[in-house]
Amino acid sequence: MATWHTINAVGLREDLSDVIYNISPTETPFMSSVGKTKATAVLHEWQVDSLAAAATNAAIEGDTASDATLTATTRVTNRTQISQKTIKISGTMEAVNKAGRKSEKAYQLAKGAAEVKRDMEKALLNNTVKATGSTSVARVLGGLQTWLSTNYVGGSSGTAGSLGATARVSGTDAAFTEAMVKTAVKAAYAAGGTPTILMTTPTQKVNISAFTGVAAQRYMAPANKPTTIIGAADVYLSDFGTLSVVPNRFMTADAGDSGEVAFILDPEMAAVAYLRPFQTNELAKTGDADVTQLLVEYTLEVRNEAAHAIIADLAE
Repeated sequence: MATWHTINAVGLREDLSDVIYNISPTETPFMSSVGKTKATAVLHEWQVDSLAAAATNAAIEGDTASDATLTATTRVTNRTQISQKTIKISGTMEAVNKAGRKSEKAYQLAKGAAEVKRDMEKALLNNTVKATGSTSVARVLGGLQTWLSTNYVGGSSGTAGSLGATARVSGTDAAFTEAMVKTAVKAAYAAGGTPTILMTTPTQKVNISAFTGVAAQRYMAPANKPTTIIGAADVYLSDFGTLSVVPNRFMTADAGDSGEVAFILDPEMAAVAYLRPFQTNELAKTGDADVTQLLVEYTLEVRNEAAHAIIADLAE
């Protein structure tokens, strides 16, 4: 009797896993590190100020009080930006039996939300200046690179951005060095900031692991445990405080710029301001499909740019 093989049979059930594997990164380190606040208009405004420089201050006993020189606050602004994603699912697609998800609409909305968060992280960190927009052109927020001017470390011929209205100009690329970090941290500290995060691209994170400021973290093991050689830097011990070294996958080089950047951040001095938090809008049905829009309107609030620093034009 001949052996019956699966290759001859009809009606075998498919072997399709009920798990969908997706390794696309969804972490948004910058948004997760800074504050969250509210915007009430498409032009979001806040005020910054600074103290007078420390000076010799000795008054004559019994003398007439002299007036202090007072200065006004500075009013700064950023534009809100709308990020959205619209999904359209046919009635049949929602009804059929699917592997890995019960509802196609719910699955695509969850996926879309993760994608919008990635888009937001990129917008908040980029070198795009704020723009008012029009009925045919979208409003755009000024990214972090366009704000940091006081504490700037960059390549030859490069220039810093300013107040979200002037883009950073790329200079000559150079290898990332610990001296650059020391200069930037010192500048932010001297200006009054309390930086606690060194945020970098994946490439520069590898370079930081070779800095001497993290040598004490490299050969450590708990007592009575096998020695572990740690080849990565998660903490940088600077002269002005400890910095958490945070890699960010969305800090890529800007279009036309081969160099990368690193940020020295004081998380208390930045926030994402939401005019409209994440929401879903069910759009009008025009047939046998559900149309859902996922939307968020937000901007970057750099509470005082002098609290941070930027290191630009880093060779990949």
